[in-house]
Amino acid sequence: MIKSILITVSLTISLYSSQQIVLVVSNDFNSSKAKLECFENNKTMFPIIDVNIGKNGLGWGIGKESLHKVNNEPIKMEGDKKAPAGIFKLTDIFGYSHGSNYSLPYLFTSKNLICVDDSDSPFYNQIVEMQGDEKSFEYMKRSDAQYELGVVVAHNNQAIPKHGSCIFLHVQKGDNEGTAGCTSMKLKDLKKITHWLKKEKNPILIQIPKSSREEILQVYPQLKNSELLKREL
Repeated sequence: MIKSILITVSLTISLYSSQQIVLVVSNDFNSSKAKLECFENNKTMFPIIDVNIGKNGLGWGIGKESLHKVNNEPIKMEGDKKAPAGIFKLTDIFGYSHGSNYSLPYLFTSKNLICVDDSDSPFYNQIVEMQGDEKSFEYMKRSDAQYELGVVVAHNNQAIPKHGSCIFLHVQKGDNEGTAGCTSMKLKDLKKITHWLKKEKNPILIQIPKSSREEILQVYPQLKNSELLKREL
């Protein structure tokens, strides 16, 4: 039995170590600034990147795995201007360019493409073509460069009403501009990440306050060399 358990643990660690991880760590739930590292095969892929998160910090979101939550810690809700904390799949890349050579599926953001943030809509938290009767949504083809390139974060995939929608990695508005709930960065940094992401590597976003560092290190031991999980930000 012990041998069987050890084999299972070994296989699990091996699977995790080959996975691509985008790690975002903030000092606490209230900060609108954070740092980002990318990992693959136990190695850091790029220098640490400065990013912006929600204007009101972080709130626990709904992702692929659940992390321990303390009772007084905030929960991500629609319109709260908090970025979701947790572990989430990165599923698609989108942008203003017609063509792409990305490994993840690519979505061209035409002028009629929207993301629905109306909790009462059957298309809540989905990117769809505009039908004309949507009550609340955002255009994926913006008048600025913030969605020139982006990555879809699979937060609240089951579209639980009022628990947050339309979460992306995207281009920042400015160096110190918090977001409405996404994670933003310079275009040059986002380009590095999008070209690095590989569908077969099952990329994920781990986005946490530093208070969750020990739990993440237990679940993802390949992050043991992370600078963000070691030091003050």
